[in-house]
Amino acid sequence: LSGTCMNITVKILNELDPPIPTFEIIFIRMSITYFFSILYMQRASVPYPVTGPPGVRYFLAIRGVTGFFGLFGIYYSLIYLSLSDAIVITFLMPTTIAIVGYFVLRESLSRREMIAGTLSFLGVVLIARPPFLFGEQSAPHVSSDDPNALPTQKGSSTQRLIAVGVSLLGVLGGTGAFISIRAIGKRAHALHSVSFFSLYSCIVSVMGMILLRIPIVLPTSLAFAGLMISVGIFGLIAQVLLTMGLQREAAGRASLGLYIQILFAAAAERVIFHSVPPATSLAGIIIILSCAAYVAVTKKTGENEKGDDIRHLGSMTGSMTELERRDSLDEDAAEETDGFVSGISKRASDVEQNLGR
Repeated sequence: LSGTCMNITVKILNELDPPIPTFEIIFIRMSITYFFSILYMQRASVPYPVTGPPGVRYFLAIRGVTGFFGLFGIYYSLIYLSLSDAIVITFLMPTTIAIVGYFVLRESLSRREMIAGTLSFLGVVLIARPPFLFGEQSAPHVSSDDPNALPTQKGSSTQRLIAVGVSLLGVLGGTGAFISIRAIGKRAHALHSVSFFSLYSCIVSVMGMILLRIPIVLPTSLAFAGLMISVGIFGLIAQVLLTMGLQREAAGRASLGLYIQILFAAAAERVIFHSVPPATSLAGIIIILSCAAYVAVTKKTGENEKGDDIRHLGSMTGSMTELERRDSLDEDAAEETDGFVSGISKRASDVEQNLGR
C-alpha cells in the first residue's frame, strides 16, 4: 500500500508544469530515507550504522547500485505509462529472480518457470504496443467525462516504447536488489540495506543531473512541497517493510505480497485519474499477473513437496532403523535362549556322569 501511494505521488508530480525530473524525485525521496535510517540505527545502537557490517559490505554496495536502477525504471516509466501498466511490468521479477537465482544462488529452475517467463514477455508486448505491431496510436486515454481528469499516459508511441524499455531495465535492477538482499540474509540490519540503497541512489541521481545538465525544479507551493515529502515518507515505509519481509522469507514467496499493488493501482486510476486501461493493457496485465503468481505458487509447492519427501524419507529411515533394531533384539534374545538351553544340557550331562560314578 505504501509503495502504491508513493507511485501515485510520483505520477502526480510528473503531471505538474513544469514536471519534476526523475533524478530530482529520487534524490529527494532517498535523502529523506537515508536521514531517518541512519538516525534510527544510531538511536537503536545498531552496530556499524554508516559503513555496515564488515562481512556484507560488498553485497550492500551491490544492493545500493542495482536498487537505484530498479527505482529509476519505475519512476521514469510513470511519465509515459499508466500507473497499472508501470507497476505490472515489475511483476516480471519473479521470473527474472528465478533465472538469476539459478545462476547466482544455485536455486532450482524448472521448465514451467521458463515457459511462464516467455508468456510474461508477451504481456509486456501487449502493454507496450510497439508501433511496428499495433500501428500508431494516441497514447493518452481518459475514460471520464471530467475535463479536469489527468491523462494517465502521454507522449508518442516511441516514447512509450522507450519507457517500457527503461522499465525492463528497472526489472533487472530490482532483481539484483532482491538477490543481494537474499544473499545478505540476517547478517545485517534491515535498515543497513535501506541506507545503502538510499546513499547510492542519492549519489547516482546527483551525478546524473550534473552530467545531463538537468535543471532543478524548486517547489512553488505548499502542496508541491507536501507531495515531495510524501514521496520520501511512503518510500521509507515501503522499503523498510519490503526489506524485512525479504530477510524472513524466500524471494519467490515474498514477491507474492507485492501483487496486491495492482489492485491499489487499478483503484487509484479509476478514483484519482478517472481512467480505465485499454483492452490490450488489460490482457497484458492478466497474462503477467497469472504467470508471476504461477511461478511463485509452483515454486512454493515444489519446496513443500521437497520438504514432504525429506520428512517421508526420514520417517522411512526411522521405520527401517526400528525394524533393524527389533531384528537385532530378536537375534540377541535367540542367542541368549540357545545359550541358556545349552547351559542346562551341559549341567544335566555332568549330573548323569557323577551319578554313574
